[in-house]
Amino acid sequence: MNASIELLRHGDTGQRSYRGQLDDSLSAVGWNQLREAVMGREWDAVVSSTLRRCADFAAELCAARQLPLRLDARLAEYHFGHWQGVPIEELAERHSAALARFWSDPVRYPPPGAEPFDAFRQRLSEALDTVVCGHPGRRVLVVTHGGAIRLLRCVAESRDFGQMANIEVPHASLHPLVWPSP
Repeated sequence: MNASIELLRHGDTGQRSYRGQLDDSLSAVGWNQLREAVMGREWDAVVSSTLRRCADFAAELCAARQLPLRLDARLAEYHFGHWQGVPIEELAERHSAALARFWSDPVRYPPPGAEPFDAFRQRLSEALDTVVCGHPGRRVLVVTHGGAIRLLRCVAESRDFGQMANIEVPHASLHPLVWPSP
């Protein structure tokens, strides 16, 4: 019996760049976004990325609702290499062609110095396999990142990774996911 999984993107951090694996805290707006997103919703367990913008909220939610929490570093965001932390406007201005290639085919055209895309897919897939195996028949909230949610949705929905840029994942958005048993 599969777990019932909902993916939750972290709230706003006030940063306007590809943050990747930089360990930002949530802004006050981000905290409010997340608290509103989970209002009236129920889960049996929470699994979260170890990055603060996810883990801090997950810890607060679990403490308030007396839910088990497991942190999993494999749920971290994609490492954008040399683009990590660079303002999006600067990337668009200075590297527009490379940025367009990346979003059209992230497997073939990763950012310079970035995490290999297959490694990103593998670690996220293994993390979700662990969630499914560890929570059969349970409702699990997985708190993670925009790029992670886009990739996991592509895998679960049998979509080409070139479609990732077309998947809307606003801050504090919830995404139900049907993940196959490993």
